Amino acid sequence: MIRSWSRRAFVRINAVTSLAKSYQTGPDPIKRQKPGKLEDADGRGPDRPPGSDLPDYNTDVNIHAHRLKRPEKPSPAVSREWFRDLDTRTKNSLIPETLKHMSENEEFKITTENLKKFGQVKLTKEERKKRQRALYNLGVPHFRDFLKQQLAKREISVEGLLKRKSVEVLQLNIGLYCNQVCSHCHVESSPKRKEMMNKETAEKCLELLKNSPSVHTLDLTGGAPELCNEFRYLAKSARELGKKVLDRCNLTALLEPGQEDTAEFLAANQIQIVASLPSYSKKNVNLQRGSGVFDKSIRSLLLLNSLGYGKPGSGLDLDLVYNPLGAFLPPGQKQLEEKYREELWNMFGIEFNKLFTITNMPIKRFADFLYRRNELQDYMDVLVRNFNPATVPGLMCYNTLSVNWNGQLFDCDFNQQLDIGISTKKVHGRSDHLDRLKSNFLNVHDIESCDDLIDVRIAVDNHCFGCTAGMGSS
Repeated sequence: MIRSWSRRAFVRINAVTSLAKSYQTGPDPIKRQKPGKLEDADGRGPDRPPGSDLPDYNTDVNIHAHRLKRPEKPSPAVSREWFRDLDTRTKNSLIPETLKHMSENEEFKITTENLKKFGQVKLTKEERKKRQRALYNLGVPHFRDFLKQQLAKREISVEGLLKRKSVEVLQLNIGLYCNQVCSHCHVESSPKRKEMMNKETAEKCLELLKNSPSVHTLDLTGGAPELCNEFRYLAKSARELGKKVLDRCNLTALLEPGQEDTAEFLAANQIQIVASLPSYSKKNVNLQRGSGVFDKSIRSLLLLNSLGYGKPGSGLDLDLVYNPLGAFLPPGQKQLEEKYREELWNMFGIEFNKLFTITNMPIKRFADFLYRRNELQDYMDVLVRNFNPATVPGLMCYNTLSVNWNGQLFDCDFNQQLDIGISTKKVHGRSDHLDRLKSNFLNVHDIESCDDLIDVRIAVDNHCFGCTAGMGSS
């Protein structure tokens, strides 16, 4: 073994020695050039060594025009077997699994029994009392007063505070039907919820969109909006009006029976997707969103990537949304986006545009989750202690109008779920048709343009601490 190695080394040393001698005594030594001379006798440049053609020694001297191409990314780390089996694992509807989970999970059983016994209105009032009791124990005043105090401490003007501005985003919750039943859901969606927007209300929403030049975006949410009857009509019509359309997608809805061409529909109409993916970990996603959700989410993301979503320069935006698993604030958005990008590419070859981190709102299912774990007061304390004045100018209630499935108007999606509507009393005296309203809360049929609501006072309550904590919520 040693003898063999020595022989190979000796041959290599001789080869290097011979090459060195050829440079010293070879027939074509490098000549010293006179100033300004560009070539030697055989046409080479002055700094090109002899004995070689150097075919790529031709870099342009206009170095200001040099550009680097995007680095090639490494191949995904997941085995081919995992991908090969993915279609089989995700071919069936998620709804039977979701209904089974709801029938076996003790927490859902309790919620269902209480809903039948007390009704939604009473349960919502009781939930509000629990939050208020927690804030009282913490010595925290009403949100409106708290906000004024905090801004005054920082010498920030409160002029125009909590008054509506021009509406830029019209957000429609077009139905509560969903193929999933997530533990953090503030809408309490499930396959058992059948509430959906009808054609008449959808048409009125589009009329409102047309009459409101300040609105540049139609935001479609649910439930799973793609599974609701008027989704495609609303999305396509809004695009024809030249508006940007957002689809708040849970990803798994794209794989439900009857939705085989939904992803293609979204791409063809250049609809921006904002997709929920609370982790790049299978265990955490399934724990929060239900068994089988992770694999289906990955398959949907791969499908969207194949259509151009998330690809640079495609014009098809695919943004992801993270929300915490429990009673804590999300990590820094920029750092977490980098981690998501690394993990999703390295494991699955998935690309996306941006990641948004949002704070869990202490309402509905998440409020029940906190209360059962005796963590509601602690979580409210976290939200109050982490008040961030930088979130105030960007609160969604300033420039977003939220409409529920039956057309009622709200300042935000969270107020919608708590049934805190925009009172008709706030708009009396603004126009004749508004003065004639007899109902207590505004409906989409009551206004002619979103401009009717400019400067109307925003309704706030004790859940609003979630929107001003950390980096806020949306």
